[in-house]
Amino acid sequence: MSRRSRLFAAVATASLAFGAVEAPQASASDSASGSAAAVCSVGVGSISSMYLSGWSLLATVPPTRTFGVEVNDPFPQTARLSGPISSSRNGEGNYDVFGLVVLGDVLYSNYSIVHDDGVILAQALQRIGGGWSSYIALDTSTYSSRTASRLSYLYGLRRDGVLFRWNARTWGQKTSYPGFSAVKSMALISSTATYDTFLATTRGGALYTIHIPVTSPMKPVVKLVRRSTWQGFEALLARKCGIYGTLLLGIDKDTQSGYLYAVGHANGTSTVIQSRGKVPWPLGGSAYARWSSGPESPPFGE
Repeated sequence: MSRRSRLFAAVATASLAFGAVEAPQASASDSASGSAAAVCSVGVGSISSMYLSGWSLLATVPPTRTFGVEVNDPFPQTARLSGPISSSRNGEGNYDVFGLVVLGDVLYSNYSIVHDDGVILAQALQRIGGGWSSYIALDTSTYSSRTASRLSYLYGLRRDGVLFRWNARTWGQKTSYPGFSAVKSMALISSTATYDTFLATTRGGALYTIHIPVTSPMKPVVKLVRRSTWQGFEALLARKCGIYGTLLLGIDKDTQSGYLYAVGHANGTSTVIQSRGKVPWPLGGSAYARWSSGPESPPFGE
């Protein structure tokens, strides 16, 4: 397929998947803990005004990384938020990079063809909708297996604490739930046929799970994991580790610091959390998101 044809196909796919919508406004083996966590990694998508990079952060002590893809001058303005980012080699030996990004007040679907040296060869930014300047978190979830599948969802947390969920294929079945104004950051740790689960930090320092059945209307169930010390993280990224565990990266944008944790299967205050150490280089992105370079099995951290 030619470069132009792939761009047109990507725009058509984005239009089908997301439509045009305005965001609502206000009126390690079995567990990630233990030595097995060392073989796990979390995919980090980092965006600044000058670059978009995707790399894997390994659960060594201290954490180390392997690079995946880097894109120079990725967007016409600085990204505020980003959804999950994926990249893969195409038939021409370049990278196809896809993701969701908030620029200013607008949510876009982005598809770029990128050379090895980071130069964008072609790009399609498809507008999804406006009203996103008041949102502080953005994530997507999907689930499929040999025996079951369900809708893919887009979640958005508005600054006033209202959590929204859309069908990511049609933008139908929108539902929302208030009461999360204390939440500072959140990351998906479970996607199953019947529910999604996020780990979330609060401004007061607590760490919670937010268990969300896929039924409508949305009725989240919140459970305390830790009472304090988690208030510094403006961003959380997570990836499945082992069968039931999670590798979690907490990012403090104020100090450009990252801290890596191996988290056992979430079970309230009994959840095992093991520090893997501070990331030994600065994290200076304006937005962060999960990054992947290929298909991944659904997380099952709770």
